Amino acid sequence: MWFKRRSIFTVILLTLLLFFSMRLTEFDLSKFKDFRNMIHFLSQWFPMDTSNLSGILQDSLLTFAMAFLGSFLGLLIALPISFIAAWNTAPSKFLYHITRFVLSFVRSIPEIVFGLVLLTTLGLGPFPAVLAIMLHNIGVLGKLIGELIEASDPGPQEAMKAVGGKKWFANLFSILPQIWPNVLSNYFYRFEVAVRTSLILGFIGGGGIGQRLFNDFKTFQYSSVSLDVFIIMIMVIAIDLFGSYVRKKVI
Repeated sequence: MWFKRRSIFTVILLTLLLFFSMRLTEFDLSKFKDFRNMIHFLSQWFPMDTSNLSGILQDSLLTFAMAFLGSFLGLLIALPISFIAAWNTAPSKFLYHITRFVLSFVRSIPEIVFGLVLLTTLGLGPFPAVLAIMLHNIGVLGKLIGELIEASDPGPQEAMKAVGGKKWFANLFSILPQIWPNVLSNYFYRFEVAVRTSLILGFIGGGGIGQRLFNDFKTFQYSSVSLDVFIIMIMVIAIDLFGSYVRKKVI
């Protein structure tokens, strides 16, 4: 029977957490009772201002490049590290725990913090933003791929070792084909996230469409803001569709 005493305790705990969270965050749906201000604000978004479409597309391409380069370099670096961060492929327990700790530390620092540090030290522009995305993705993808490696079937790995294959060779060619579709799935998700992260990094001087969006908002050019948002939506949807297509082809 699913309804147990422990279930009652869980429901009570969740109810208390919801109550205190709503109190702390001043959660109040009654604030939506007057939609006139919101309707008036949104009415200024249309019609979209396409007079500077070429400039917006250039900034979008820069944002795409930042997101792709940061996430791809993160994957390239995280992939070998993840074999050290998995208990079944790590060379030693010491290296396993050290690598896990480093990945957790890197993952715990948001991209915007990396961005603030790098933009201050290296100067404004897209290069520090790419490094910020890359560093955070190393921590995230390293953990995710490491967990995929730990959950992989040990049979092919043991078979390759039994016929005389070296350990690194067996790890690479017996595990990687098993987890590759899920690795690609995680990568394309992180690529999507990197596009949105690039927008935030643009707010602090990283360039791209994020910086344009911030400037348009700051100067009350809401008809330009609507086009910025529309282009961003198209980018994210296109990456999602392309990622699904690639993953199906691999599977």
